[in-house]
Amino acid sequence: MKNEEIKLGKVGLRALEPEDLDMLYSIENNRKLWYVGTANVPYSRYMLHDYIVNATGDIYTDKQVRMVITLSGKAVGLVDLFDFSPQHLRAEVGIAVLADYQGNGCAAEALQQLIDYARTTLHLHQLYALVAASNEKALSLFSKAGFLSSNVLNDWLFDGQKYENVALMQFFL
Repeated sequence: MKNEEIKLGKVGLRALEPEDLDMLYSIENNRKLWYVGTANVPYSRYMLHDYIVNATGDIYTDKQVRMVITLSGKAVGLVDLFDFSPQHLRAEVGIAVLADYQGNGCAAEALQQLIDYARTTLHLHQLYALVAASNEKALSLFSKAGFLSSNVLNDWLFDGQKYENVALMQFFL
């Protein structure tokens, strides 16, 4: 998928480029997002640059695919397929949109494009997301895209002070 952009409407998805380093750095080092993922230390620009340079864009090699969400050609966020299981043909979905671009439908359109890509190009069977119970915007985003809440994982996330439940949301392609 290098240098290729998937485009539908006003929002596009494309491979990471070196010029995306500042945006990637700001998202990956946003401590408010750490508790929903596995990061617990800041990433250096060098480490992230190395990631951009060495990512193959092949989900079978990297076990993930990370794409940039664009709005009129401007990078406004990231969408990921990660924890890919080639045996079960499923992957977890992650999405992050820069604060200035939230609330305008970018995430919903990007998620729909990711679903289409997973179905028609990757031929996956299932996408899933683990969504914090308190994240009403994300719960709504995934629900509107057709993800079904299939289970609650109790005390799944820890923010350093308290535990929070997550909804396991699934989408069958």
